[in-house]
Amino acid sequence: MATEAFEEIVETFDFLDDWEDRYRHVIDMGKAMPALDDAFKVPATKVDGCSSQVWLVPLPEDGVFHFRGDSDAMIVRGLVAILGALYDGVPMAQVGQIDAPAELGRLGLTDHLSAQRSNGLRAMVDRIRLVSAAG
Repeated sequence: MATEAFEEIVETFDFLDDWEDRYRHVIDMGKAMPALDDAFKVPATKVDGCSSQVWLVPLPEDGVFHFRGDSDAMIVRGLVAILGALYDGVPMAQVGQIDAPAELGRLGLTDHLSAQRSNGLRAMVDRIRLVSAAG
């Protein structure tokens, strides 16, 4: 049920043999992501449970889930970009049906992130699900 953009990330990760290369790729994805305007970096968009500062701004349009996000940590910016590939453009009604742990598991992220980063990633997924369910 993953998006084409997420499948491209899976293919890239399959191609990259070394986790260090994958880690650099995640960071590069974060660098390529447009910065979130400071006006959106407010308590209402901040994700609790992350060791770094993370903001997710939902932008649903015509029943389709879109969001923008940012973080003050480069690896986390990359994780936001990965979540964007997983969720952006998905119909609102289908966002909660995505098995994020399984999809992210295909990238091997849970094996290579610290416990704090893994908790933060779960918090971001929870926020996305909550926002999409509210509608």
